[in-house]
Order: sequence, then C-alpha cells, then structure tokens
Amino acid sequence: MSASNLDPGLETNQKWYQGISSYQWLILLIASAGWIFDIYEGQIFNITRGEMLKDLLGDQATEGNIKKYGDIFLGVFLLGGTVGGLLFGSLADKFGRRPIMVATILMYSLFSGLTFFAQTPEQVAALRFLVAMGVGGEWAVAASLVAEIFPKHARAQASSIFHASSVFGTWLATLAGILVAANWRYAYLLGVIPALLIVAVRIYVKEPERWESKAAKRKDAGSFVSLFKDKMLARRALLGMLLAAVGLGTFWAGLVATQNLITEYLVGTGMDEVEAARKGKFAYGFVQTLGSGVGLVLFGPISNWIGRKNSFILFHLAAFAMVLVVCQGTWTYNQYLILLPVYGFFALGIHAGYAVYFPELFPTHLRSTGASFCFNGGRLLAASMLFVAGSLKAKYPLNEAMSWLGCIFLVGVVVVLFLPETRDEDLMDGTSRGPFTMKNPDPDA
Repeated sequence: MSASNLDPGLETNQKWYQGISSYQWLILLIASAGWIFDIYEGQIFNITRGEMLKDLLGDQATEGNIKKYGDIFLGVFLLGGTVGGLLFGSLADKFGRRPIMVATILMYSLFSGLTFFAQTPEQVAALRFLVAMGVGGEWAVAASLVAEIFPKHARAQASSIFHASSVFGTWLATLAGILVAANWRYAYLLGVIPALLIVAVRIYVKEPERWESKAAKRKDAGSFVSLFKDKMLARRALLGMLLAAVGLGTFWAGLVATQNLITEYLVGTGMDEVEAARKGKFAYGFVQTLGSGVGLVLFGPISNWIGRKNSFILFHLAAFAMVLVVCQGTWTYNQYLILLPVYGFFALGIHAGYAVYFPELFPTHLRSTGASFCFNGGRLLAASMLFVAGSLKAKYPLNEAMSWLGCIFLVGVVVVLFLPETRDEDLMDGTSRGPFTMKNPDPDA
C-alpha cells in the first residue's frame, strides 16, 4: 500500500480516539445502545427459560422436556436471526442504514413485549423467531454504520467497543431475571423500552457519506446475486459464515451452559436448588460476562497489534484450552468465579472480531449484505449445533458434553487460515480483481 493511502493517524502515532468528532461518538453510542438491547432480547430467554418452561409446560415440565424445549427455542431464535439478518442486511445496502435500523429496533421491541401475553410454547417459539429477525438485522446495519463512520485508525477499536456493549445487555437481562424471579413475563415486557431508541435514530443518525456516494445509486446494492457472482466476495462470505458459526455455536451450545454447570455443581454439594440457581445466574451473568466484556473490548487493539487472522487464531486456541480447564477440572465455587472470566474473555471475545472484520471484507454497496450473511448465516449453522448439543447433553454429563463442543473452536482456526488479512487496509468501495486484493481504495477510509 502506498504511503498516500495510509491513515494519517498511523503515520503520526495518533491515539485512536484523537480526532474523533462528537457526531462519530454519538453514532457509536446509538449503535451500541441498539446492540445492548439486541443482546437483552437474546439473553433474557437464557436467564428465564427455566421459569418460563415450567409455567408453560405445566404437568409436562420434566427436566428432559425443559432441556429439549430450551434448545429448540434457541434454535428457532438463531433461525429467525438468520432470516432477519439476511433480509434487513440487504435492505440496508439498498435503502440506507437509518430506515432499516429503525425497522429492526421496532420489530424486536414489539414482539418482545408481546411475549408477555404468550400462553403456549408454540406462541413463544413464533415470537422468539420474530424478535430474532429484528435482532439479526440490527447487528448488520449497526456494524456497517460504525465501520463507515469511523476513520481507519479508529475503526477496529470503535467496532470492538460497539460489540463489547453486549455485556451491558447480558447484565441487564441477568438483573431483570433475578428481580422478576418466577414472574418471567415482566422481563419480556421490559423489552419494549428500546423502541424509544428509534427517536434518537430518527433525529441524529445521518446516512454515511460513503454509502450515499458509493452505494445509494447502484442498482446492484444489496444484491446477493452480485455478492456471489464475484468469486472473491463469495469465498469471503462463505468462509466468514463458517467462522461466525464456530463462535455462535460454541456460545449458544456451550458458553451459556456454564450457568447450568455451576448450578448442578452447587446442588451436588447439597445447596438448595433456588439458591444454587441464583448463584449460577450470578456466576454466568455477571462474573463470566465481565471477563467476556474485557475480551470484546481488547480484540480490536490486539487485532491492530498482531493482525486480524492471528487474533482469531489466538482466541480460538485459548478458548479451546479454557473449556477443557473449566469442564475437566475439579473446582470450588470460588475457583469457578476465577476461571469463568478467563473462559469468557477468549470464547466471547472472538465475537468482537466479527464486527471488526466482516465489514472490511466487502465493498460499500454490499457491506451490510456481506457482513450480515457471514454473521447471520453463521447463526443458521450454529442452530444445527444446538441439536447436536442437545443429544450430547442427554448422553453425557454436562461437563463432558461441553468439552466435546469445545472442539469446535479448532475448526475456527482452520477456517481463518483461508481468509485474508485486512489490518491497515482501506474499506473496499469497488470490486475484486484478484484472490485477496481490493480495487479503488478510498484514502479517506
């Protein structure tokens, strides 16, 4: 890359946060707020599903049925996220970031609130699918918006902060779950609150100049046909989908199960089930999530230091090692509280890489489409892992099942080897011309 195409901030050793305008900070705040409530909508089910399914299943609320329906509902949620992500990601490239962000926030807020009135598992499944459609779409729009608004020298850090805000969504869901206890319906009613965010989006968010100049007038903006006609972009989309599937599958099938792992351990020591469940929620929802948040924030700086690919490899290998340490060792509750943040640091820290990396793989007129295909296509593959996870958890003790699921992290290492390094590259605005080269870079990226 020529010196003229380098970010001035990199030449002067400028701190990443220097020179960032108040509007850029505001966009990061709004995008993060949307993602916080995205995560709330997903995590509130993990936190309350025991109480919810006992209520809805009634006499059929056996331990086996609760686990079965729990994994089915998670699968439905991941499927809904895939459908919504692909649909709204494409529409965001075609019609702009702002209107689609409004639509997705409204969608997940409305159907979360309606869950308050659900009376059957089938109704919950349908509502979870619709909530997930909004959640999946909002991520793709927000990730593209942050990448396009921030200059190159600050892009990775801003994208990491955006994705790391998910921690607050998990904490919010955990707090709500603890406060409502068995009255799970009220936790979903709180999900209506993010609809207020639409006001801020309508007032403050402007379409990125890059989208208006590079994508708004293109007939193929948001076209999946155009995405897959280009061999390089198609390769990136498919490999990105596999990479996301590893992180999302290990999260939904394994990482969230630490709550049950701790609860089962405490019940085995003779602790009352209610108290054990409360401590399990605390260990997963607050302690582990704290370490996860640190990992999410630091993925960006680490990827600027050692590169995107090396960062993914490091986090995947460390996550694999930690799942074995957590699940195969004999630990006390306090020792678990030390280990779980380290596990979360690597296992969930990977996810910030998707917000950093996926928008860098695609040109402006296909950025949201491509990033959404990677992230939300990964949801679809991850959904299939939940059925495998359900079988493993039924056949083996939970710690053994989680250990086997942890082997999926090694697949991520292999996938990364076939993807390009994008550190220090400008965002793409043109089309591909070689295996991993970019045409028409924008020096102001």
